Amino acid sequence: MEREADLYPHVKAYLEAQGYTVKGEVGAVDLVAIRGDEDPLIVELKLRLNLTLYHQAVTRLRLTDLVYIAVLKPTGRNARRALRENRILCRRLGLGFLTVRNDGVVEVHCDPAPYAPRKTKSKREKLLREFHRLEGDPNAGGATRHGIVTAYRQDALRCAMYLAEAGAEKGAIVAKATGVPNATTLMRDNHYGWFRRVDTGVYDLAPEGRQGLADWGDSLS
Repeated sequence: MEREADLYPHVKAYLEAQGYTVKGEVGAVDLVAIRGDEDPLIVELKLRLNLTLYHQAVTRLRLTDLVYIAVLKPTGRNARRALRENRILCRRLGLGFLTVRNDGVVEVHCDPAPYAPRKTKSKREKLLREFHRLEGDPNAGGATRHGIVTAYRQDALRCAMYLAEAGAEKGAIVAKATGVPNATTLMRDNHYGWFRRVDTGVYDLAPEGRQGLADWGDSLS
């Protein structure tokens, strides 16, 4: 299939098998299907998923709640992910999602329906914990010069700053001095490569940690 028009006869046949009368290019709409006294069903056709297709489909929601997008079914390594992500997007927009295989088979990935988002309590609580743990507003404008500042990185910076002044120290003492309760675990895991263990439970600042302070030190207000 090389043209949007190549999708039309397959989608038309699919809808006609469900009792619809189908006509193409009705006004600005690619396909309109009517069945009895039901609301009209609209399908916007494109060979590939793109933002223009979504703009067109959302505009058609002014005419009816039964709006679908239809595209040639994607193939390749990322096809499954593309289908999943666009199915989720269609559900959020209240759109239906059809794909047409190269052999002409039409597949329905979702039907139009009002979107009622489900809140995830655990993710909400995690978001709020991160918000309250962050000191100041270090990511104003979207990102820092070196990347996003997390509460975990701020804790690592507190430990690094303490070791830069005090020298090698036991994790328990670092935790008490910095207010970072998991300081020992943080320095042991050493996700950023900033720390080095010099004895059991004793850590010092690695050269990478000094560079980390230079790069990220202004993230703590």
